[in-house]
Amino acid sequence: MNVKKTDISNVSKFSSGEAKGGSSVDSRARRYINRELSWLSFNDRVLSECYNERHPLLERVRFLSISGSNLDEFYMVRVAGLKAQVNVGVTDLSQDGLTPAQQLSSVKHSSDELRRKQTDIWEILRSELSRQNVEVVPEENLREVDHIWLDQYFKKFVFPVLTPLAIDPAHPFPFVPNLGFALALQLHRKGDGELLRAHVPLPKQVDRFIRLPGPAARYVALETCVRLCIHHLFSDFEIGGTGLFRVIRDSEMEIEDEAEDLVLSFEAALRERRRGNVVRLEISSDMPSELRALVVDELDAKAGDVVEVRGLLGLHQLDQLIECGRDDLKFLPHTARFPERVREFGDDCFAAIREKDIIVHHPYESFDVVVQFLEQAASDPQVIAIKQTLYRTTPDSPIIKALVAAAEAGKSVTALIELKARFDEEANLRLSRVMERVGIQVVYGFMNLKTHAKVSYVVRKENGVLTKYTHFGTGNYHPVTTKIYTDLSFFTCDPAVSDDAALAFNFLTGYGESPKFSKLTFAPAGLRLEIIRLIEEEIAHAISGRPAAIWAKMNSLVDAELIDALYRASGHGVQIDLVVRGVCCIYAGVPGMSENIRVKSIIGRFLEHMRIWAFGNGVGLPHMLAKVYISSADWMPRNFDRRCEVMVPIENATVHEQVLQQILVANLKDETQSWRMQQDGSYERSNATTGAFCAHDYFMTNPSLSGRGSALERYGGPAQLLISTKK
Repeated sequence: MNVKKTDISNVSKFSSGEAKGGSSVDSRARRYINRELSWLSFNDRVLSECYNERHPLLERVRFLSISGSNLDEFYMVRVAGLKAQVNVGVTDLSQDGLTPAQQLSSVKHSSDELRRKQTDIWEILRSELSRQNVEVVPEENLREVDHIWLDQYFKKFVFPVLTPLAIDPAHPFPFVPNLGFALALQLHRKGDGELLRAHVPLPKQVDRFIRLPGPAARYVALETCVRLCIHHLFSDFEIGGTGLFRVIRDSEMEIEDEAEDLVLSFEAALRERRRGNVVRLEISSDMPSELRALVVDELDAKAGDVVEVRGLLGLHQLDQLIECGRDDLKFLPHTARFPERVREFGDDCFAAIREKDIIVHHPYESFDVVVQFLEQAASDPQVIAIKQTLYRTTPDSPIIKALVAAAEAGKSVTALIELKARFDEEANLRLSRVMERVGIQVVYGFMNLKTHAKVSYVVRKENGVLTKYTHFGTGNYHPVTTKIYTDLSFFTCDPAVSDDAALAFNFLTGYGESPKFSKLTFAPAGLRLEIIRLIEEEIAHAISGRPAAIWAKMNSLVDAELIDALYRASGHGVQIDLVVRGVCCIYAGVPGMSENIRVKSIIGRFLEHMRIWAFGNGVGLPHMLAKVYISSADWMPRNFDRRCEVMVPIENATVHEQVLQQILVANLKDETQSWRMQQDGSYERSNATTGAFCAHDYFMTNPSLSGRGSALERYGGPAQLLISTKK
């Protein structure tokens, strides 16, 4: 089965100007798609992959888990922000002409519909899993032997970490943390029938799904196990009724601008996060009404924030089932290639980069080359300094280990850690302390700006001269996400680019004046203006009768100034092709406004994360003389105004050809994983036939250009993807 269209109905409603509170047509609503509704539309596309029978069954479960996790974060951050605005009386209009209250109303309708669809899809997948001997067993289908085993399991692994809590005047309703699960209970004392109400939090330290013994992958949900064994907690009581509930809280943090100590300020904010306001309360549909009223009242949840859920709560935890041992129900493993040119230079990254710029296409090409670059820098006696930005990584990251080794070897090491990387703040604090202990200069960046740029900078003494090597990434220095996110790593020792990187680090660590770069473009100093200037150049080419085109690939497109510039370009005949994975606030194909704009979203095995922008430069696209850039930034106000970002020109001919004529062309050619925006802002899946082009499959089976060196000849020359992108 295949879903052909995703449609969050209120996108169309508000895009036609019928905002609540009046019937007049709002020109802003017809010009910009609402950001929040566009995000829900994106998550609906993610969810629709659960129907896609081209994916193995457990991968379809993975998409459901991702959709559930996405929706949780949406409530913790975006909905929480809207609610906060409403609570303090903000009535400012969004760029599409809606007040926060109007957006909340629309978001609730669409997100509730999305949640119902998730439940329906889980029932479909659950049935298909059962036919493959992978089962989440309902209580009524458990055998006697299962009951006996679960009772023993409960006493060994669950009972020791449970804390049953009575609810009465002497025992007030306990605090439930963000994303916390709990069972609410009505109990009657044996003998006198005295009523007791209780609350049993489900510990995060215990697996949500308990695997039963036997050859088949049979699981029982933790809440089922606890309910069956509740007599071990309340032996003197009979159960009158139970119900599961789940709390989602506001996770945004407010940091005082003038805080004297940024680290301490963040630690306080993290503690406060755990007690954020309830923005969504999910209650199982089988909870008795009296218990429901108690939970809602005690958590001070507003009526509009309470959602009755039929079936399983916490769908994001279904990812546990994916590791059930059934590899036949998962994607075939993909082994990333290591750039052959580095191998040809005896695994000497510096020698390979000196020969020519290299770009590495993750996850098809291994992130190990980035690690090797830094490990080599750490151990090389000729390297005297390393500077590194860190936005998201892991505690056991080989990047961190390389920086520590470099500092212990006596090199000058500077790490610019972004404490404001959402949901990774705590981990980044711990890492900063580890690095400081070995002598790394740890810098936390700006109070009001996130350092989102991904840059490594290495200074090496060669024949008495200092040579600078720089790595720029479109993604994070994160060894886990690099296996599933598509990103680019660009290595160069171009003196002008490397000098610009040094200026950027000095600005980030020294609070100096915004530097004047020779090749890089920096946000917040002028990235938006530079992109608009490049768009205006394409308009000038079109007016003069020269070929004019723009190709851009990114995660999100929200910024109104950029959207207006693209509309102007469309009006002058510039052909614009946008590959936007997630939020996209521009309308495509609307006569008189965007008839020359096409928008597509690619949802597939890997998460599309790279940012690439190409401008025809009077010769059209694709062309060797076109202007091509990579960046860490999306086209959003936050990236232009509240983050430190870099845009890097791609000038080496081989790298230019790979980025433009392989990667961008393949993304535009893809049909198998593509959704195309319609004039009303909704999306329809491309009508992919058997054998249709799939960008992910192509890159998994075709080596790239820039990392291959003399291997090009062995493979018979560069892959030919110079296809027409006209539809």
